[in-house]
Amino acid sequence: MHTTAQSLRIFVVLAALLAAVQSSQAQLAPERLYYGVGQRVPIKIQVPDGFAGEITIRLYDPATKEWTHEAPAAAGRVDLTSLLPHLWESKPHTVSYAQLELDGIPTGAPLVLQPLVTPNRAVIVDAATMDISEDPRGQVIFEDDRLISLKALGKIETDFREIEFSGFRIYVDQEVVMKTSMGDIIYRMRPDAAPNTAFNFLHLTEGGFYTNIIFHRIVAARADGTPFVIQVGDLSGSGSGGPGYMIDLEDSSLPHDFGVLSMARDSDPDTNGSQVFVALSKEGTSFLDGRYTAFAEAVGGASIIQEIAAVPVGNEDRPLDPPMLQSCTTRDAPPIQERLPALSTIEQQVPVQTTPGEPDR
Repeated sequence: MHTTAQSLRIFVVLAALLAAVQSSQAQLAPERLYYGVGQRVPIKIQVPDGFAGEITIRLYDPATKEWTHEAPAAAGRVDLTSLLPHLWESKPHTVSYAQLELDGIPTGAPLVLQPLVTPNRAVIVDAATMDISEDPRGQVIFEDDRLISLKALGKIETDFREIEFSGFRIYVDQEVVMKTSMGDIIYRMRPDAAPNTAFNFLHLTEGGFYTNIIFHRIVAARADGTPFVIQVGDLSGSGSGGPGYMIDLEDSSLPHDFGVLSMARDSDPDTNGSQVFVALSKEGTSFLDGRYTAFAEAVGGASIIQEIAAVPVGNEDRPLDPPMLQSCTTRDAPPIQERLPALSTIEQQVPVQTTPGEPDR
């Protein structure tokens, strides 16, 4: 007998399959990736042959999952900002999604509309004074929060930080399929939570970076018994490798929970690259919120995550027979209303490891 959650998941899958044929023939597609402020934003609206119904583009707020603006449209090449002029007028600072709807039915993958804005940088500070510190044991804090604290301490008169809006990065929303030696894990990207980090992961994925590399670190549980993380993303397999560059820590709104994908790093907050970890429980990883950048959530493959976490390990949490990440591939995400729910935190049947570590490189 199916549980309510299982029945919901089956229903959503069937709905997605029923819409697949139409969705494959209907899509919003931008002409390029970047658009400077005030420029035209040409996109192509593709609909099934012979479709004569109503075509609408709706903008959705990822936080509320409600649409905020809509505009009637026509098939072919259109200027998105002529249809939705508020995009330039309001100079948004947060990601939104543009969804094609045919006769009121969401169809095809939405577009990710990421504003290009001055980043909220992370720094290491002395927790008592909020002064910048070179001590790696100092507190990691984002500049917006640091300014608020400095104002409260009477060290500055205003906590205002100037943010420059320079345009948009626009692309078709993607899911990522992690093909492992134990089975597939399906990830929904969360560019609304951490746009630059999500895009970096997509860039590496589409370039074939995550091909035939091992899960080099498995910490089934922390010293208190709470499930912790599994880690992958180093071509060398040593635990110290990366893509040859680093990106800044990003202030993510996605909490660490079972199945959430997040960036591993060194003690320096801005040493994120290609290494990622999968959180095994909210109880064991919530203390990482705000200190590590979570950017995707699993929507399939819970048992695969558990099986990898159960692999026996030796010294330094290295698996004795490492599972393999054979490939990561992208595919167009489903329409917003047809998305599977993120995997819930569930009881983990894995061996307890007595280590207090963090997902550092």
